Amino acid sequence: MYNNALNAYQTVQKETMSGRDTEARVLTQAAFKLIECQRRWGDADHQIRLGEALKYNQRVWTIFHLEVAKADNPLPEEIKRNIMRLSHFIDKQALDVLTDPEPQKLEIIIKINQNIAAGLRGSSGDEVYEDDED
Repeated sequence: MYNNALNAYQTVQKETMSGRDTEARVLTQAAFKLIECQRRWGDADHQIRLGEALKYNQRVWTIFHLEVAKADNPLPEEIKRNIMRLSHFIDKQALDVLTDPEPQKLEIIIKINQNIAAGLRGSSGDEVYEDDED
């Protein structure tokens, strides 16, 4: 019963979130997945977990990149350029992690995701968010 109520709440929450809230949520979720990779680096399935977390993170940043590349995107040009640069940087960092895996290399991606999410929420970034995963 509790799980049904929780699932219903999460469904309503997702349907009523603003675009900024949604963006903050997926960035936080991506950061959490990467944090879990760090925490469980020595586990037998850490390579699978790492691949899934990096793939999720890449999808998030690819969507951001594609959205700011649209001609009708209302963001100022400087912000669009900065998001594109961040997207490229994240891609390079992810490739570096895949070619030479080390848990501390995830830290910069995690921090970027957390800081952007905090900015979208209008918070300081000091908050700790748990996994929002479905």
